[in-house]
Amino acid sequence: MTRQYFGTDGIRGTANIEPMTPETAMRAAMATAHVLRGGDHRHKVVIGKDTRLSGYLIEPAMTAGFISMGMDVVLLGPVPTPAVAMLTCSLRADLGVMISASHNPFEDNGIKLFGADGYKLSDNIEIEIEKFMNDPKLPEYRAAPENLGRAARLEDESGRYIEHAKASFPKDLRLDGLRVVVDCANGAAYKTAPKVLWELGADVIVLSASPNGFNINKNCGATDPEALSKAVVQNRADIGIALDGDADRLIVCDETGSIIDGDQLMALIARDWHKQGILKGGAVVATVMSNLGLERYLDTLGLGLKRMPVGDRYVVDHMRSNGYNLGGEQSGHIILGDFGTTGDGTLAALQVLGILRRSGKKTSEICRIFEPVPQILKNIRFENGINLDTPEVAGYLSDREKQLNGGGRILVRKSGTEPLIRIMAEGDDRDLIRQLTEDISGFLLQRDGASAGKTSAA
Repeated sequence: MTRQYFGTDGIRGTANIEPMTPETAMRAAMATAHVLRGGDHRHKVVIGKDTRLSGYLIEPAMTAGFISMGMDVVLLGPVPTPAVAMLTCSLRADLGVMISASHNPFEDNGIKLFGADGYKLSDNIEIEIEKFMNDPKLPEYRAAPENLGRAARLEDESGRYIEHAKASFPKDLRLDGLRVVVDCANGAAYKTAPKVLWELGADVIVLSASPNGFNINKNCGATDPEALSKAVVQNRADIGIALDGDADRLIVCDETGSIIDGDQLMALIARDWHKQGILKGGAVVATVMSNLGLERYLDTLGLGLKRMPVGDRYVVDHMRSNGYNLGGEQSGHIILGDFGTTGDGTLAALQVLGILRRSGKKTSEICRIFEPVPQILKNIRFENGINLDTPEVAGYLSDREKQLNGGGRILVRKSGTEPLIRIMAEGDDRDLIRQLTEDISGFLLQRDGASAGKTSAA
């Protein structure tokens, strides 16, 4: 079913342009309240946001929508996405809302919804919410004047999350003597991440922790770690940690300035948990984007790799349904099922730091777990739309993949958060996969009049 509002990670778009307008945000709040209300108790929703300017636009609109439906609102202000999930459970709320466009630039914003259990809402519930967002009778479901909700601000939201994060760190360890550079992306973790590290004893050097509404993710954070790499080398730090705008993803930098992605981090944690006997299910849950090298490495440990569609929610759903406790994405969303319900960059960083501290080795010696298979990524920004489901496209892609002779993969998909077609090819022959990526890009461009985007290699 084609959905009008929800993508792979909630609702997202350019601020003050549909669907990211105050009117639509209010209707989303009203429809969500209507779908999730149940029982005679006083209903409660927790709302957090990141640091982008348009949070001041979306937050009050959603607050008004929930109050109009009789729900009490607890306002958190700027906090990481996983803090919203955690506090939704802690406060016994019926719903959690994070207003964020994650790694996107400040012009964009988004709405992520969590159920009372702290997990993102299912596709079926989002479809039901969309139905009522478009229902002209939606205003008829509003509460009577005497049943309107109230709004209050939680004053110790950061402190609660900091204690939650620290509780995930091994009790017998401290970070004394470890020099850590942390890049907060001028985003939601600008208060919490440095304090967590400092309270555990680290010598903390902080980057990009001065948000002004416009600089979130700008030349910083997990999607642009160049400044982190330079700072680690200049300060002779042991490790660098980069979060994104809502702090649900993590990228690490070793002491030489080299970047370590989510696949390597999952391999590191999987190996450590497997040795400790705490890795559940004998496998890691990742997405179709994870490198073939990760799959090969896990196989040497006797572990499996379960691939899901792109989106950490699908990773989490499979983990919950099948009893796994470690999963994530190459982009740095790491889900630690024993400690949280969604991707959490801070908690993942603490797991890496714990392993680093126990090993007594350098970051470069423990975090480069496997040799990645060459992987080429390219984005095409489409204008009119490209139908990837036609027999012509499917046949063309099948023919290109046959050229890899079973030694690689080709994946072409639409982004769930931006108007992009994402092309990924991987295999042991770097020249071949580069050529295949260019061939596929040219083939698709002819069908849209679109513009080619950035190509990256791994």
